Amino acid sequence: MGVEAGAQAARSRALAVLRIRSRALAVALLPAALAVVLLVGGSTGHLVGPGWDAARWVVTCLAVLVLPAAAAIALVVARSRPAVSPTVAIPEESAPDLYRMVRDLADRLDVPAPSAIALTPDCDSWLEDRTHPAHGPPPAEDRDELTSGGRRGPHRRAVAAPVLVIGSPFLWWMRVGELRAVLAPVVAGTGPSAHPDIAAARRFVRGLDAAVAVAAAPNRGPLARTVLAGVGRVARLLLRSCREHAAEMERGVAAAAAERAQAVDYGLRIVAQEQVGLAYAGWDRLLTRVALPAWRMGRWPARLDAGVVAALTELSRRDRLAEGFASRLGERPACDLLEEPGAVDEAASLLAARLFHGGPAESGPDWSPVDWQEYPEEVVDRKWRTDAARLHKVLDSLGVRTPDPQTNGPTLSRVLDHLSAPDEAPSRKTESDPDEPERERCATLAAGLTAELAREEAAAPVAAAPAPADPTALWDDATLPLFPLQPPRSARELLADHVTAMVCCAAMDTAGATPGLDWLDGPTLLLGGERAADLAPRVLSLIEDGDPGPLRAWLVESGIRPEKPVRLV
Repeated sequence: MGVEAGAQAARSRALAVLRIRSRALAVALLPAALAVVLLVGGSTGHLVGPGWDAARWVVTCLAVLVLPAAAAIALVVARSRPAVSPTVAIPEESAPDLYRMVRDLADRLDVPAPSAIALTPDCDSWLEDRTHPAHGPPPAEDRDELTSGGRRGPHRRAVAAPVLVIGSPFLWWMRVGELRAVLAPVVAGTGPSAHPDIAAARRFVRGLDAAVAVAAAPNRGPLARTVLAGVGRVARLLLRSCREHAAEMERGVAAAAAERAQAVDYGLRIVAQEQVGLAYAGWDRLLTRVALPAWRMGRWPARLDAGVVAALTELSRRDRLAEGFASRLGERPACDLLEEPGAVDEAASLLAARLFHGGPAESGPDWSPVDWQEYPEEVVDRKWRTDAARLHKVLDSLGVRTPDPQTNGPTLSRVLDHLSAPDEAPSRKTESDPDEPERERCATLAAGLTAELAREEAAAPVAAAPAPADPTALWDDATLPLFPLQPPRSARELLADHVTAMVCCAAMDTAGATPGLDWLDGPTLLLGGERAADLAPRVLSLIEDGDPGPLRAWLVESGIRPEKPVRLV
């Protein structure tokens, strides 16, 4: 599909959406129009008689009911605040080179430049219209002045250009040329977006979507709930009618934008798309394995975008993705287009913590930033000692005694002896293997850890309730987190994490091991400066099979003393 074909398809579907809007308006006005005809006919001596009098009363009463209802629906659709993506705004004075690059790209594509630039803490880029639905379409005389590129002649009012939203990991990982190539098809979308019919159709659909959200909002009075329920039903009916046309319109816009961008940096765009996939993989690993442990304990890494560069560099080194990898890193990174990349990275990192974990909007005693240099001591060490303390607290509640009563303090031997002792009776069957019963001791300890963790979370201080929705706000804080990263951990996973934490504490206190950070796998134990990569299967052997042999052999080989007490938080 060519540029003109895609744009024509989008305009055709936009007109179909607008026709649905016109039909809805006609249906709302029809009773009033009939009432006027009947009333005028009666006053002029026509349409008289008992039947016509009854029809006049019925139609007039219907018009009196329909018109206010239609006005209420139109008011809610027009005044509802459309949902927009939470982003970090990038003013032009803080990134003049980035704005210059985007404008040059728009000039080369012969489309309007985006009205502003914002960053999202995710691996994606898009155009977002942030004009309010109450802003009407341009005057009718402006409609025929649009060129095929979406530009207007002088002295004509143009449709406001959308905001360009860029994934923040792209700025740190990609080179300037790669970012330009990735953004080309996105920026090209401002051309079709400038067409008044497409803009009007999008405003109508966004208004309906916002009206549905308003109708579904809780904490309303009985009267408001009744009124909004009717508004919601009508808005959903109109949305269903528009759905296919709106989807096809957006496909046409995307096809036209992609076709227009074919002439810009085509060869480089193929390489850049490979970097998009790589960035997504590294970003996902960084969030789930590095950032999430910190978020759970009230710390948020302040340089996530810089961290993704380290993670992807490590991934490329391990997998040998490209022979020219080092030369690529020598080129200018796209974050150089920002005046203060560190401040932008920190803002994007805080937004990521809010979106994916639901943290507060500002730092505080229980929610503070952490630099990568401090991560091993401030996060990894603290996490392990906190988990180990919880493990021994549950053992105390179960009445598990220490192997040596003379020992003053918690020891790893206590955990090993308890989990390796034979069960007196089999417990329930496992989910992974229904024919094999689960070990009673492991199940009991895992259930105790789950309950203790739930009590701690319930006793944690609750964040202050959000203020009433601000009509000028970009999003509603009450809906955060929008994108939870992981489902709750299973009882067995919790037990494995806590036993591993206890082993790491013993290694640090008796064998001189240190906490470390692996950019791809998160917290890691360093023995003699080397990562202890073979610990996890030995812990699983203890938990799942009750066999402490592999773990005890590893402890002896590493010089770790399980009988010595460890320091807990």
